[in-house]
Amino acid sequence: MKSVRLRLLLLALLPISVLMPLLLVLAMTRWNADYDDMLIANVDSDLRIAEQYLGRILAGTGTDIRSVSESSLFSDVLLAPPREQVRFLDQRRAELQLDFLYYISGDDLSGPTSKWPVIAAAAAGSLSSRIDVFSASELASFSPELEQRARIPLIETEAAVPTARTTEDRGMVVHAASPVTVLGHDGVLVGGILLNRNLDFIDTINALVYLSDSAGENRQGTATLFLDDTRVSTNVRLFEDVRALGTRVSASVRHRVLNLGQTWLDRAFVVNDWYISGYLPLTDSFGSRVGMLYVGFLEAPYQGAKRAAYWTIVAVFIGVLVISAPLFLWLAKGIFFPLERMTQTMKRVERGDLAARNGAVGSQDEIGQVAAHLDTLLNQVQERDQALRDWAEELNARVDKRTTELSAANAKLEDTFKQLVMSEKLASIGEITAGVAHEINNPVAVIQGNVDVIRMTLDERSTEVETELTLIDNQVLRIDAIVGKLLQFARPTEFGAFEESVDIAPLVEDCLVLVDHVTSKQTITVKRIFGPAPLVNINPGELQQVVINLVMNAVQAMKGSGTLILNLQSQSRDGCEGALLSVTDSGPGIDEKNLGSVFNPFYTTKPGEGTGLGLSISQTLIQRAGGLISVRNLAQPGAQFSVWLPADVQTKQQ
Repeated sequence: MKSVRLRLLLLALLPISVLMPLLLVLAMTRWNADYDDMLIANVDSDLRIAEQYLGRILAGTGTDIRSVSESSLFSDVLLAPPREQVRFLDQRRAELQLDFLYYISGDDLSGPTSKWPVIAAAAAGSLSSRIDVFSASELASFSPELEQRARIPLIETEAAVPTARTTEDRGMVVHAASPVTVLGHDGVLVGGILLNRNLDFIDTINALVYLSDSAGENRQGTATLFLDDTRVSTNVRLFEDVRALGTRVSASVRHRVLNLGQTWLDRAFVVNDWYISGYLPLTDSFGSRVGMLYVGFLEAPYQGAKRAAYWTIVAVFIGVLVISAPLFLWLAKGIFFPLERMTQTMKRVERGDLAARNGAVGSQDEIGQVAAHLDTLLNQVQERDQALRDWAEELNARVDKRTTELSAANAKLEDTFKQLVMSEKLASIGEITAGVAHEINNPVAVIQGNVDVIRMTLDERSTEVETELTLIDNQVLRIDAIVGKLLQFARPTEFGAFEESVDIAPLVEDCLVLVDHVTSKQTITVKRIFGPAPLVNINPGELQQVVINLVMNAVQAMKGSGTLILNLQSQSRDGCEGALLSVTDSGPGIDEKNLGSVFNPFYTTKPGEGTGLGLSISQTLIQRAGGLISVRNLAQPGAQFSVWLPADVQTKQQ
């Protein structure tokens, strides 16, 4: 990435193109979860309404039968001939919309009908109303029509529990019984309603839950009554005008609701589509789970709404990117031109044209000052080059006159000269780094000031772009922190030139900030394992230089991808407490024959790129602080550099 234009564009768009999508993904994930929870809460509320209606049917049926059993007219009928009793009960059955109603005298309570708990409870003097399952023969004993109405052919249903049955001929009945205690008569009045194919019952539930939706959502809801796992009363459609009677619930729903007795509140596939569903287990008077009550509404409209929201957000984000890129380039063209002019000048100098200059770049800001300063430096370089050439010619003339006895001294002088040049280069790098850091502070202050002006100008309307303004504030603070770390690294003497008590953990964090521009461009995972460790006595700038050198070497060894592990712990050596910092990479490791040479001056594995002084200087700094630096290869690919420093005695005594 050599284009300044591209770098500045990426720098400007990075917060929008990376951080904003991440925040959007997190927000949409949370919103999606809350949205799904709301749908489940809705279906749970719907299920409670249906359950309450079923309870009202049970209570109402029992109340109706008790009103008949306690009426004075019924006591008179019991004294009448059996034909009048039958006619009276049939008339009341029709009025109360019951499917059967009959009287059992006290003498007959020990017969087959006594098996029902509701009848046994009524015989004991208590009104009882429950759901019971009647066999086909029991229904036929009341009426052949009831038997026929209860019979439902089973329809093969995908994902249901396999069965050899072809017909469901049992009936789910609201079964109620009331004690009869009139003068001279003791017995039980029994009545019931068959729920199989009872469309009024199921449509009433659906109307209560969905047609009167208070939220005005007009949800596409359904309700169903199951006998075991078979739909015996439903408004779910198999086809447009055909109800899905005889279809069966899936095996997973059956297991949780009927086998485990749990309420199902989740999405489920119902006949031919996905629904947000609620299944409630139903128990009979014996306490056995015999069926389920279901309500649910179609999931598709809500999924469509969520997809529409997702695509709207994506479209808005893409629109912001499309508008931001050309706008930024247009605003930044005043920066690009002077930088491109300086780049061209430097290329001419690299080709040997020491007379190349930037000239007037038409900019009076910091970049214009840098361009003018570069011209001044080039003038000085040209003068020094000429002086060096003259001095070199004179020196060559003198050297030619020297004897071979000075060869060894000249070789030693040459080595010393190389070291001085390297020191001068390192010092120059520090000065340039400090200068660049100071130059960055001014435009950062301008950016922060303009953001404050924008807030004051927009006043109350600033809330519309508060997220963007806050994002700019955060990035300005981040730039300020990085500049501070650069200054501390470039000019450590301004921040403390003497040894002091140092906490290694925060110092390592500061170093990671300085090298973040290198690690963030590569797929390198940085892991920190910081345990308790004592303070050490060392110049912070020198320790920072060592840590940065080790981290940069590890990053270069991994060549673009890998894992960097920084481990800090307490360790004693020869009875002396201290702190051990390990820098481990997942690179190829160091050749075993070179392990003993890595700390030698000018040793490098990157000829033409490195000076070979980094590890040698690091070893000198650590040894001067009374510590030890070492290296080893790991069993798996990778190398580990370890820095041990003794604990600060004064801090320990305090």
